[in-house]
Amino acid sequence: MTSTAVRKVGPVAVTETPTVGGHVRNYISRVRGGDIGALPAVLGLLVLCTVFAVMRPSFLSAQNFANLFTQGAAVTLIAMGLVFVLLLGEIDLSAGFASGVCAAVLANIVTVAGLPWYVAMLAAIATGLVIGLTLGFLVAKIGIPSFVVTLAAFLAFQGVVLLLISGGSNISVRDDVLVAIANRNLTPALGWAFFALVVGGYAAVQLLRHRKRMARGLLTDPFPVVLARIGGLAVVLGVAVYILNLERSRNVLINSLKGVPIVVPIIAALLILWTFVLQRTAYGRHVYAVGGNKEAARRAGINVDRIRISVFVICSTMAAVGGIVAASRANSVDPNTGGSNVLLYAVGAAVIGGTSLFGGKGRVLDAVLGGAVVAVIDNGMGLMGYSSGVKYVVTGVVLLLAASVDAFSRRRAVATGTR
Repeated sequence: MTSTAVRKVGPVAVTETPTVGGHVRNYISRVRGGDIGALPAVLGLLVLCTVFAVMRPSFLSAQNFANLFTQGAAVTLIAMGLVFVLLLGEIDLSAGFASGVCAAVLANIVTVAGLPWYVAMLAAIATGLVIGLTLGFLVAKIGIPSFVVTLAAFLAFQGVVLLLISGGSNISVRDDVLVAIANRNLTPALGWAFFALVVGGYAAVQLLRHRKRMARGLLTDPFPVVLARIGGLAVVLGVAVYILNLERSRNVLINSLKGVPIVVPIIAALLILWTFVLQRTAYGRHVYAVGGNKEAARRAGINVDRIRISVFVICSTMAAVGGIVAASRANSVDPNTGGSNVLLYAVGAAVIGGTSLFGGKGRVLDAVLGGAVVAVIDNGMGLMGYSSGVKYVVTGVVLLLAASVDAFSRRRAVATGTR
């Protein structure tokens, strides 16, 4: 199957047929021009997995593979929201403890008040939404820098968490539905259904997009490249589902433990949702426009203040989702929920994945890739017996390298005229 596109060179229309070689050369040219995307995160993830697999073969076990997903889920979800804020060149230092506040609200409603899980979950998400509206209003309408506003919220929310859980106690979360989010698995059959849905949906979107661009005479990726993307996803996801469907229990007679963790399709659904919002809607284009050049966006008729408020709303709402997952995994909420290294890991995940700290560049997928890198570092070094201090140092070095690559790629893009 071949595709052609008509390109005008002066008054002459030239018919072009995209080739795999041309696609590869174009990609290399973009990388040289500073558009490296998530390439460092992908390469880093491959290197880290290889090193830990060689040093500790148990790293590749089905049990540890499943642990990686549940271990990094909350941080990844918070990082997905932070991508929206970072796209505008802003920062939200309160996202970690905002997730703690929302988790405390959840625990109080479901455990102390005894209300149903869905009421508690809605209340937690509504709390995140209100937090985001407040932060966004202070930044966009009052004009206080986001660093100051969210630093103040970071300090205040620590107190709010303490107040909500009575000073320093622990509120258990025992509701079966809430506990299942981060501690239960899909059946093997549902795991393969999830595989078929994701791969089938991705294939349909890619093929439909390819066909539409061909019909309009637009340049499109060569058909073998499209098939390679679909096949690559099918292989990676298929291997992951196969491994997760292996029996992980040490005593099957007592308890069977196999299947894709429930939190995985939750992350996948939110990834698809926010990717669609950023890449396929006018709102997403406005976010990139404001992040790229705020004044130019304003002159183009974009309501900049509304966009700025909305990204904080999305960020805090995703922090609430992350808080729910964290409470589910721990089966409780305590003063450290959302604290410690949660914020640092979440910001690190977004930046390590490829989202620029300078605004205007990034994808929600970056948060997932960066979250995987952070989870692999934390998990792998734990298996090797390193202390928390060493983990923090290594994660900090990786974050610094990611920020350096971002700064270098921006300079390179300016120098080559691609930005």
